Amino acid sequence: MMLSEFFELVQFLFVVTFTTFLVNCVEYDVLFANRVVNHTGPGHNPLDRNKVTIPDAILPSQQCTQRIQEDSWIIFLLIMAAIFWVYRLIKVFCNVLSYWEIRQFYIKALKIRMDELCNFTWQEVQDRLISLQREQQMCIHKKELTELDIYHRILRFKNYMVAMINKSLLPVQLQLPLLGNVVFLTQGLKYNFELILFWGPGSLFQNKWNLHPKYKRIGNRLELAQQLSRVILLMGLANLLLCPFILVWQVLYAFFSYTEVIRREPGSLGARRWSLYGRLYLRHFNELDHELHGRLGRGYKPTSKYMNSFTSPLLTVLAKNIAFFSGSVLAVLIALTVYDEDVLTVQHILTAITVLGVVITITRSFIPDEHMVWCPEQLLQCMLAHIHYMPDHWRGNANKSETRDEVAQLFQYKAVFILEELLSPIVTPFILIFLLRNKSLEIIDFFRSFTVEVVGVGDICSFAQMDIRRHGNPTWMSEGQTEASIYQQAENGKTELSLMHFTIKNPHWQPPQESSVFISHLKEKVQHDAQGGPSTQLLLSEAPLCTSLQSNESGSGPDNLLASVLAHPILTASGLQGRDHRFIPPSSAASAAASVLASLSTSQYTHPSRVRTHGLLPSAVHPESTMYRSDRTVMDSMSNSDSRIRSNTLHSEFASAEMSLHAIYMHELHQQSSHPQRPSGQWQNPVPLRDLHTSSGFQAHSSLSSTISMPTPVHLGGWQEEEEDEDEEDQEINSGSTPKQGTGSSC
Repeated sequence: MMLSEFFELVQFLFVVTFTTFLVNCVEYDVLFANRVVNHTGPGHNPLDRNKVTIPDAILPSQQCTQRIQEDSWIIFLLIMAAIFWVYRLIKVFCNVLSYWEIRQFYIKALKIRMDELCNFTWQEVQDRLISLQREQQMCIHKKELTELDIYHRILRFKNYMVAMINKSLLPVQLQLPLLGNVVFLTQGLKYNFELILFWGPGSLFQNKWNLHPKYKRIGNRLELAQQLSRVILLMGLANLLLCPFILVWQVLYAFFSYTEVIRREPGSLGARRWSLYGRLYLRHFNELDHELHGRLGRGYKPTSKYMNSFTSPLLTVLAKNIAFFSGSVLAVLIALTVYDEDVLTVQHILTAITVLGVVITITRSFIPDEHMVWCPEQLLQCMLAHIHYMPDHWRGNANKSETRDEVAQLFQYKAVFILEELLSPIVTPFILIFLLRNKSLEIIDFFRSFTVEVVGVGDICSFAQMDIRRHGNPTWMSEGQTEASIYQQAENGKTELSLMHFTIKNPHWQPPQESSVFISHLKEKVQHDAQGGPSTQLLLSEAPLCTSLQSNESGSGPDNLLASVLAHPILTASGLQGRDHRFIPPSSAASAAASVLASLSTSQYTHPSRVRTHGLLPSAVHPESTMYRSDRTVMDSMSNSDSRIRSNTLHSEFASAEMSLHAIYMHELHQQSSHPQRPSGQWQNPVPLRDLHTSSGFQAHSSLSSTISMPTPVHLGGWQEEEEDEDEEDQEINSGSTPKQGTGSSC
């Protein structure tokens, strides 16, 4: 972390210095051979007298300095850059002191050496922190810290941001002429939101943990809204004043960062990344950065496949012809170059070869693989299993361009990301002045209504408590358990799904009474629905066919299990025979998910010594144990390497798979509650699955008894919300691990 901040300073200094050198110290007439340079010294070869060298194009230092001194605009920009660099230097120095304190805390208090830190999981660090609180009473306001207290301290402001995006409070969706609904949220705009609301001058928080008391009172809400409006106006005017400088920096930084990548891999601009808005929209309450990064990383491939399933015949024809013409010219130029390398000395030949190569690479990316077959509804369901959130109107409309456009708001092209960041200095002031100011009263009401004080933690967003009674939604299995009004309800099942996610990730956490009732009700519903669903043994036996149906590579046990749950309705609806050569009645994804979830719960009763606190995923006792013990068929259906995977990796994979199953199941139940006239899922289950492993249903379920105890391995400090591992994603796209677009064949 210290090294990263140090190189940020060096990088800024390099960009400013190098740009100043290019503008003032290079003789471009000599560099472009518009002016002849004649070397007449005794040490020069007569044949090289007209050859231009690099020193010929660089001005002497005195002349360069004189040029800079004579340009007042350059002097002004350098002064501004110096002031900003000194500010960053002071901030980095303060951060380094903080990092050093953190380092000493890990070494002396948590007893974790620096060379061992990378081998610790977050759960292990968290357990040591909780134990330390019991021994030394670091937090004097309460005897014990819970996992939720720690998450609240880390994610205080991020939970507020997630809640404001969930309630559509922040003006990030714009209605533009010709373009329609456009989502615009960049790093600069997000920085301004946080500066205004959380830690800037005139912000709502008086320190890092307490909201200013005046914002908790309803009496002066109009006056406070006017005060916030003035702060937003001043911030918008400051952005407008600094717009030219920020814009120049953005252009220079983008040029130095992406030019070489585009030249080397032109197709990288066609790679996709999770947008900043998508990361906030899809984020659970109380989800740490590394947890979000891992979940969206698992959803990257299915989302890419879904987006690539949309093709344009017109664009395909144009791309093929442009690639043909460009390839023909490029082939001739390459042949001439091979015949005589002097062709390269012809003016603009290298430029033409480079441009034609870029054009061919870009056009090839628009030509789909004619042998690939896509099922949009299945791909959307597979995507939902990982991202956990999906608007209701997407269901049944996976093949519509409107759905694709909305997914693209969450999963944008890298080229769109770069363009938005370049436009951010221009657009941000207008969003602050004309849109965010109008939301001042709503923002004041939001922070007053949804801020609670927790002893030992401070003020937090009440949504982050995942209180079903206060913020539950009746259409998300909270009916009869919630007292929330429409204004108080979290949208899209955010409270319920966040509660399940946090419970699975933190098995030792003791939820409050209302949350425990909700979890128990969900388990009872799962057990009831599982009685009419397929057995887990049957699902695992179908794993290879289901994986092939979804165009997935052979995956691990949890991946195969998830693929079976998602594709089982297709297989049963098609009339395929089961392994016992009997036709299987149609069933839904909800019943398949319920069967697997029930088997996980049943295995805990079979092995009481392994029961977890909440019974959502059986935990383990022995790292060397095999994953599946009771059924040889189930074991054979999994990869042979599963038994050799480390137990903490297995726990991470199965915890993610369990949450994916809960997401699918809860979305199906939500559809039943919202649209009772519809079948739950893609195929209705008109006939119960009788005669299907009836005598050994729960015995087959118990075959999923896992022996996993280690938490998810995570490198502390190695995850950042705003940045993705772009190189890995680009490598996947360009190496072909993510298939190209499909053609007319679809399900």
